[in-house]
Amino acid sequence: MIGLIKPLEQLRRRTPLGWLQLSHDKGRMLVAVAGIAFADVLMFMQLGFQNALYTSNTRLHQSLETDLVLIHPQARNLINLSSFPRRRLYQAMNVPGVKSAEPLYVKIANWKNPETRRETSLMVVGFNPDRPAFALPEVNQNLSAIKLPDTVLFDRASRGDYQGTIAQIAEGKAVKAEVERRTINVSGLFTVGASFAADGILMTSDQNYLRLFPRQNAASVNAGLIQLQPGADPVEVQQVLKSYLPADVKVLTKQEFIDFEKNYWAKNTAIGFVFNLGVAMGFVVGVIIVYQVLSTDVSDHMGEYATFKAMGYRNVYLLGIVFEEALILSVLGFLPGLGVSFGLYSITRKATNLPLYMTLIRAVAVLILNVIMCTISGAIATRKLQAADPADMF
Repeated sequence: MIGLIKPLEQLRRRTPLGWLQLSHDKGRMLVAVAGIAFADVLMFMQLGFQNALYTSNTRLHQSLETDLVLIHPQARNLINLSSFPRRRLYQAMNVPGVKSAEPLYVKIANWKNPETRRETSLMVVGFNPDRPAFALPEVNQNLSAIKLPDTVLFDRASRGDYQGTIAQIAEGKAVKAEVERRTINVSGLFTVGASFAADGILMTSDQNYLRLFPRQNAASVNAGLIQLQPGADPVEVQQVLKSYLPADVKVLTKQEFIDFEKNYWAKNTAIGFVFNLGVAMGFVVGVIIVYQVLSTDVSDHMGEYATFKAMGYRNVYLLGIVFEEALILSVLGFLPGLGVSFGLYSITRKATNLPLYMTLIRAVAVLILNVIMCTISGAIATRKLQAADPADMF
């Protein structure tokens, strides 16, 4: 403890040359802060969109009431699951530890907005209402309703103008709509939310699903939801199912099914790459802006730095001044960037219904990137300073 007192006392008495040089030209400092804030906003938005991409496209997966999931080996993601024989579900029931194996149907369909009459894309999900497939209370309270012919439940968090429709359904009034040119009754609401894949979700029974999509072979399913007996080990049952079932199905745990969806959007689509590229571009833009400011500052004060060298100050001391400026700019630019990002998150969330929220982890991550960004700029800007010879300055 005593050993720390002396360095802290020296730090307190130290003249803040970095701050004095920055604040001497307030216009240049404000331009630098604005540039860093812009770079931070760019990184915040790209990281926010990337997280919203993964979160929005896996919310349905998260709500599944299942221990294991069967999918086709060629399945790409939730809306491109392909299909496999329904008898695989019956075969899975023969495996010890399996309690139930139920079908799940998923397809993107054309939906005509009851209010605007405009067509959009919604995800239609069909399942056996006698075996609740989702941990969604509002869905499970309306299982008897979706057994009725041509009856569906509507996602109130869908993207679009549905205030009037939602209000009527909430009052207990059935609303007629059109899906795939077939008239349906919307008799209940639930909440999941829009995603990058679809503007919303309709849920119905497996029988209603087959009515909406008559080309769907009743002997085939898109996915199988397997619930295990109490006490059964999901990993052990998974291994038994893999060896027992033919190669036309894959057996995933619920978490693997979630990761399967994330990996699709991260690695097999341009969207994931674009968001990563956006973060990298924001970082590079920040490095360039801070470098320009620090390089100009070093050039403008080269005479003063040469004087310090002639007086016996080592390069480490002079470099510390430049790095001090870089860290000050890092903090000053981060704060407005964080504030602006909060506002943009709110605006985007209201406009798109995507789960775009600021998190502490993301804020800390961008702050760390910000410090690294400014440190790199400082390191580049000091190359000329390190090579300077006092004899050449006078």
